[in-house]
Amino acid sequence: MTKADLIAQIEKQAKLTHKQSESIVNIVFDSMIRSLYEDERIEIRGFGSFANRNYKAYEGRNPKTGKIVKVPPKKVPFFKVGKQLKDMVDAGKEKYVIREA
Repeated sequence: MTKADLIAQIEKQAKLTHKQSESIVNIVFDSMIRSLYEDERIEIRGFGSFANRNYKAYEGRNPKTGKIVKVPPKKVPFFKVGKQLKDMVDAGKEKYVIREA
């Protein structure tokens, strides 16, 4: 599913205009990005959680040249799937009904 697909689904299910649906998706994503930027954890019950993983600086090697390269410290967003979502995906369509508006 792409961002455009998500916007189309919201538009259809909530009976909103395309611009309204796009605005909702952008607000949600922007809020999540801002939270991760501020090193906050995001938890969506039944779905999963997002948090930053912090990596220390280290010395790596360029595989092409073999030259040693210093890699700076970094933060990488990490998603951990929730138990309910994991169970739904594992069970498949026959056990869980996806909500329709």
